[in-house]
Amino acid sequence: MFQMHGLEAEPFAALFRLSDAELKAIGAQRVYADEADAYPCRISLTRVPVGEELLLLSHVHQPTASSPYRASGPIFVSRSAATGHYRGELAPILRNRLLSLRAYDVAALIVDAEVAEGDAVAEVIERFLSNPQVSHVDAHFARRGCFAARIERA
Repeated sequence: MFQMHGLEAEPFAALFRLSDAELKAIGAQRVYADEADAYPCRISLTRVPVGEELLLLSHVHQPTASSPYRASGPIFVSRSAATGHYRGELAPILRNRLLSLRAYDVAALIVDAEVAEGDAVAEVIERFLSNPQVSHVDAHFARRGCFAARIERA
C-alpha cells in the first residue's frame, strides 16, 4: 500500500504577502486560476477552482545534495490549501494524467522509471514499492515534466 502527502502550507504562507515585484525578484509569480482543471496545487494535491489565487514558483523536490538527480522545478501552491493526505489511492492531481514515475533509493539514485496513465499508475507504484531497494517514488506530469507528488509506502 502507498501514501502521499502534499507539501506543508506553512513555508509558503509568507510568500503570499509579498508584492508582485518582490515575487518576481525571487523568481515567483502570483496567478489566478482562469481555467478549471488546469492548476494542480502541490499542497492539497487537488486541482483548484477558477478564481483561486496561487503562486507559481520553483521548488526543490529532490534535495539530496550528493545525488546527481538533485532537482527542482515549477509548482503551483494555493493560498487557501490544506495539506492533502491520500492513502491507498491516487491524489486528485494524479488521476487522468500521463505521469512519469521515478523510483529512488535512499541515496536518491533512480532505481526504475516508467510512464503510466489511468489504472496503470497505481499498479506501477505498487510494483516499484514492492522492491526493497526503492525508498520512494516521485510522480511528474509527463508532458510538462513538473513535479507532482512524492509517494511512499503506507
